[in-house]
This record gives sequence, structure tokens and C-alpha cells, in this order.
Amino acid sequence: MMSGGEPSGESDRVLARAGESADELYRVRDTFFPRDPAEKTCRLQTLTDAALALLDSLPPERRKSPQQRAVYEFLRGKILDVFADYRKEAEDHLSKAVKLNPSLVDAWLCLGNCIWKKGDLPGAKNCFTLALSKGPNKKILCQLSMLERSMAQGAENHALLVEESIKHAKEAVMLDIKDGNSWYNLGNACLTSFFMTGAWDHTTLHQSLKAYQNAEKDEMMKSYPDLYFNSATANKYLENYERALHGFEAAALKDPGLGADEEVKKIVTLLDKLEGSMKEQVRSKRLTSLLSSLAEVNLKSSPKKSAINVLSEGLNKAVAVVGKVLLFVKHDNIAPLYYLTCDLDKSCFILSVYGLHSGAIKEGDCVTLVDPFYRVMNFSWKGKSYEFRSIRVDFAEQIFVNDKPPAPHHSVRATLRLQNKS
Repeated sequence: MMSGGEPSGESDRVLARAGESADELYRVRDTFFPRDPAEKTCRLQTLTDAALALLDSLPPERRKSPQQRAVYEFLRGKILDVFADYRKEAEDHLSKAVKLNPSLVDAWLCLGNCIWKKGDLPGAKNCFTLALSKGPNKKILCQLSMLERSMAQGAENHALLVEESIKHAKEAVMLDIKDGNSWYNLGNACLTSFFMTGAWDHTTLHQSLKAYQNAEKDEMMKSYPDLYFNSATANKYLENYERALHGFEAAALKDPGLGADEEVKKIVTLLDKLEGSMKEQVRSKRLTSLLSSLAEVNLKSSPKKSAINVLSEGLNKAVAVVGKVLLFVKHDNIAPLYYLTCDLDKSCFILSVYGLHSGAIKEGDCVTLVDPFYRVMNFSWKGKSYEFRSIRVDFAEQIFVNDKPPAPHHSVRATLRLQNKS
């Protein structure tokens, strides 16, 4: 006779084991990246079948209480929803779960993720908001932050949505400052903000990188290739080329499908072009005639004219470098623009410009660079050494082309290539 507490206790144990199976299923989804994607699909399907079989070992008559039925429906929906495509069956089970137990926060989380996949972003946000009404939760806050970034794409109020995304990401971190996933999510929010605001405010890039570094302190996150890819992306735009190369290489080793090896090739090709253009121009006899017009440039504002040789590493305030654009260096990424440039002292350097269209500056133009950010690049990669000097221009207000500010129509936004694990 099945009465008393024993059957209920056994039912709870079966549900607990099914919950562990579901967690393992998602761990494999997020950390297993074989070279052949079909291998991952096969493993997920095998684990899904096993988890569902475990759930099915609990017949309906053993799921008596509303709480047990809610957990059963939640786990079934969660297991079915592990794949990238939308599954209506998963949504149906998760919907039943939240109806049976509206306080089941994890079910609201899974339901939100599920309907997000079918493109119902407002519906997903409603699920996450309802879950948060039950109390603060770092997982919900992170998913809400991710969703808001997704909603910002192409939206008129994109700046407000990204601001909300950062706010919720920070709230998640404050709930558990040791949780690597929360830090990773904050890094993504800041990186998205950088691109959404026109790819010029490097303060947000530094904030992003700091968040990624905190995420890496969590051992759990070292299995997530997206963390290394996105951190490398931030380093690339900060022109920390060596760190970017190491980051993309690490991401490629963890997940060959990310395309991080292509990012490595792009950076190496770019570096070869930059250094090659420097060496070629140093040998050129055209410099003297090209630079004759630079001495005639008169600064209309307060910065004093300076040569690159006397700049300090980093930001040089109240200083302006006058240079002649010798060569536009073409490369595969949209931003920044790279130019081989030479100052009055015949010192060549690489000028990188953010937020402007390639038509804004042409070869032969005279450029005045206000408050220049100066770097000396000197590192090795795979046995090859790279050494050149660089000035970075983050704002259109920092550059004058032939004594004139860039035209408004030359402003441009960079596009975002960010990896987001679900």
C-alpha cells in the first residue's frame, strides 16, 4: 500500500536526480565544443533521452502534490529546451509549471529563455520581470540584462535599453561578487555600450575588460570560450594586440566553431601591414617634399604643437601633433581606420581613428591630432617581433583634416561581433 511519507520522499529523490541530470545537460551545452558540431548534438540528445527517461520513471500517481507536479513540468520543459531551436513542447511544460507554482523562479527563467527563442522578446522580458518580483536573483538579472541588449539592436531607445542592461548586470554582481557569470555578463553589457554609442568611449572598454578579468577568477568560467573571445575583442579595440591574440587563440582552442582563429589571422595580417608600411616609408625619399607643408600649419586653439618623439605614453593633454597622411592601411575590420602618418621631424607612426568613415581622411591630407593617445608597440608573436609607434584618436573633436573638423556625415558606428552564451 503506497501511503504515508515514503512515496513522497522517493518522488522527491527522483526529481532531485532528474534536476542534477538537467544541470549536467546544460553544463555540456555550455562547455563542450568538439570540432564536429554533430558530435555535440548527439551527446546532448543522448543526455536528454536519459534525463527524460529518469523523469518518466516517476508515474503520474507518484506526482501528487502541486509542488511535485510543478517541478516535474519544469524539469521536463528545461530538458527539452536545451537545444538552440525553439520547442513548443518545452514552452507548454514550462507554462504548466509556473501555473502550478508561480513562485518557481527557475521555471520563469527557463520559460523566458524558451519564448525568447521564438522571437517574443517582450514576452521573455515579462517572464524575467515576474521572476524578479519574487526576490533578487543573479541568474534572472543576468538574463534580463542579456535580453535588454538584444532588444536594443535596431531600437530607437537603444541607449536607454543598454543603460538598463548595465544596471541589471551590476545588480547581479552586487548579489554575489565572486560569481564569474555575473562579471562576464557585466563585461558584455559594457562592451555592447561601447559599440552602441559609436565605438569611441574607451572608458567603457576598460570597464568591460576589468569585468572579464574578474570573471576569469571564477574557475567555472575557464571552460567558457565566449569569455576569452569577448575579452580579446575588448583588447583588440584597445589595441592591446598581444593580449588580443592570446585571447582569441585560447577561444579557438576551446571552441573551434567560434571563428576565433580567423580573428587571429586578421590581427597578424594587420600587424604585418602596419609594420611593413612603416619600414617602406622610412626608406622613402619622398618624405621631405611631402612634409614641407606641415610647417605652415598654425594652431587656432590653445594646444601647443609637438613632435611624436616628445610625447609621453598614454594621453597627452594640451598637445597637438601635426602630421601628413602617407598611406591608408586597408584591413578586414570596420574600425578603427589605420593610416601611416609622419610628423614634422620625419618620424613615422600609425594613426588609428575611431568613429569616422574612411572617406573622412585621404592620403596626402594634413591632420592635426589634439590630445593624442600615444603608445609604443613592442612585442613578439609566434617568433615574429613587432615594433612601431601609434597615436589613437577616439573622438572626432580630436582631429582636424586640412585645418577643418570632419564633416558630420563622416561619422560612423562600428558593428558588434560579440559572443553571448545562452
